[in-house]
Amino acid sequence: MLHERICLALGDPKRLMILYLLSQHQRSVGELAHELDTPQPTISHHLKILRERSLVRTHKDGTTVYYALADTRVIQAVDLLRAVLHDNLAEQARLAEFHALDAERKDLG
Repeated sequence: MLHERICLALGDPKRLMILYLLSQHQRSVGELAHELDTPQPTISHHLKILRERSLVRTHKDGTTVYYALADTRVIQAVDLLRAVLHDNLAEQARLAEFHALDAERKDLG
């Protein structure tokens, strides 16, 4: 169940973009909304999910709430998953090309 909660949180492209931005430095909701050209309520919704899964932490400076990564290893994990997915797609493309060439050879033969 813990894996499912984290994976669901990481399964949204916008949340991944938020995490990558936060890996650079902390940001407020307004800053994230501006950088991602996304309405602030949408960013707040994504941050709520990330906060509930303990992927981001908050701190207040006056009236502004800043968000930061709770653990920088999450970026390493996401990068590793992206590499695995890339390799899987490359293998699927190689196999599809092989099957297409094989079918073409059979049609010519």
